[in-house]
Amino acid sequence: MMVSKIFSLLQFFTHFTITFASTEEATALLKWKSTLKNQIYFSSSLSFTITFASTEEATALLKWKANFNEIGNLTNLVYLDLNTNQILGTIPSQIGSLVKLQILRIFDNYLNGSIPEEIGYLRSLTKLSLGWNFLNGSIPPSLGKLNNLTLLNLYENQLSGSVPEEIGYLRSLTELDLSTNFLNGSIPASLGNLNNFSYLYLYENHLSGCVPAEIAKLANLVEAYLEKKPINRSHPSNELFGPIPAEIGKMKSLQNLSLFLNNLSGPIPKTIGDLTELKLLDLYATQLSGPIPSELGKLKNLNDLELSNNQLTGSIPSSFGNLRNLQTLFLGNNNLTDEIASSFCNLTSLTLQYLLKNNLKGKILKCLGNISGLHLFQHLKAMRTIDKKTNASSYELHQHYQDSVDVVTKGLELEVVRILSLYTTIDLSNNKFEGHIPCIMGDLITLRVLNLSHNGLQGHIPPSFGNLSLVESLDLSFNHLSGEIPKQIASLTTLEFFNLFHNNLEGCIPRGLQFATFENNSYKDNDGLRGFPLSKGCGNDTVSETNYTTSVLNNQESNSEFLNDIWEGALMGYGTGQCIGLSIIYILISTGNMKWLERIVEELGHTIMMARRKKQRRQRNYRRRNNRF
Repeated sequence: MMVSKIFSLLQFFTHFTITFASTEEATALLKWKSTLKNQIYFSSSLSFTITFASTEEATALLKWKANFNEIGNLTNLVYLDLNTNQILGTIPSQIGSLVKLQILRIFDNYLNGSIPEEIGYLRSLTKLSLGWNFLNGSIPPSLGKLNNLTLLNLYENQLSGSVPEEIGYLRSLTELDLSTNFLNGSIPASLGNLNNFSYLYLYENHLSGCVPAEIAKLANLVEAYLEKKPINRSHPSNELFGPIPAEIGKMKSLQNLSLFLNNLSGPIPKTIGDLTELKLLDLYATQLSGPIPSELGKLKNLNDLELSNNQLTGSIPSSFGNLRNLQTLFLGNNNLTDEIASSFCNLTSLTLQYLLKNNLKGKILKCLGNISGLHLFQHLKAMRTIDKKTNASSYELHQHYQDSVDVVTKGLELEVVRILSLYTTIDLSNNKFEGHIPCIMGDLITLRVLNLSHNGLQGHIPPSFGNLSLVESLDLSFNHLSGEIPKQIASLTTLEFFNLFHNNLEGCIPRGLQFATFENNSYKDNDGLRGFPLSKGCGNDTVSETNYTTSVLNNQESNSEFLNDIWEGALMGYGTGQCIGLSIIYILISTGNMKWLERIVEELGHTIMMARRKKQRRQRNYRRRNNRF
């Protein structure tokens, strides 16, 4: 009986693990490794794991001397892991001789050329990972012969052609990741045969056609990401079209469903309400129409709901009040009408909502029906408490965003790292809300952006707004507000964007450090307003235009800090990430157009959703690196 011994060496970035019959063989192998430093196929910081079924293979390996083309001599090889090295060249066809190979991992290298058809001979293979390389050509149909394969990862290569129908023969497959390639054609209906399937990643390709109804047979599917790539327009993107099949409701295990930025049509299927395990539903900008089905209110595990930028009509279902775990809600840029139901008071976990550019009406933010006298945001505890040490909401949601996101501004794509705080915003602009602004909104002290512009609001600006100690942007323009500007607002040292344009306000503009930075446009079309910077003075207004200009120059650093805080709160933390943040600030200021703020708010919600998705992808990659799949 062969006695196995594991020998390990860990020095700097080098990791080397081997299973052999004797220490002498392991020592000899280390001598062989030392000869690899100048070999063309390997880097000096080799991370290498190999396992053999017999001691004879050690002798064969010692004679191999890093010539990848001679790998076919190792016919008893069981486990080969060459991930995260600098391996160059192509995968040799001789690899088809390793008939005992069970695990082959060569991801994160510099392999090019095509995937050899001979890989189809490796009938013992259970895991195949060739992602993060430069492989091209088509996916060989011979992969469909690997009946024992449970994991197939070919992500982030340059593969083209269609997804082979033969993939549907892999009945043991649990994860398929073909994302970020150049694949075209339709999604094969044969994927519906994969009864053990749990993870499907086809995003960032050039797939087209309808979502096949056969996908609904995947009762064990947990994650399905089929979305288009939204950032790098030089990369092809999925263009799936047609309706979402009603059969999707049969996928009872589904937790994450993302189809955003495809060209779908028709309504949201009512059967999605049967996916009771669903945590993320992302249908952003998919051209869907019709009403939002009330059945979505059955998704009691839902954390993130993204339906913005579609053609949805009707009212927001009152059943949404059942979504007690909902944290982010995006319904903006649709044609939704009617009042917000009083059941929204039940959404105590809601931290970010995006409802702008609809036709919602009624008295803003008030609970209706039987809950008289209460206000919609009175129960949003996540927006009403703050951790004094971190200036973040005490609600635990902010911990989920400690990750990286991709940011695009003026055509520049950047990765901003380490998000350390949650960016809390309420945007109800471009609707038909009427009535008074509730004083209770002044209790939402974690707010950074509040946009109520372009509605029909009346009455006074609540003095309680002076409690919004973190607010950076306050837009109340294009309403029918009257009375004076509360002097309490002048104490908001973080306020950097303030817009009261086109209201019926009167009286003296409060004086304060921040108010010295606001220009005439902030107060335009309020005939009763007086004081600096307007030409109508208040008797005690002694601030001159010269002093104003000096104040603006003195506060230029403060303006930069504001913009930096916006991206810090929304996208990044402190440290090296601030260098990127300052670059973004310069680009924004150089436009000279303060409409950038509306664009930030509009895109911010989806950016945070992308941050969650990126975190999930990083978690998958971590599992791959640690052999958990």
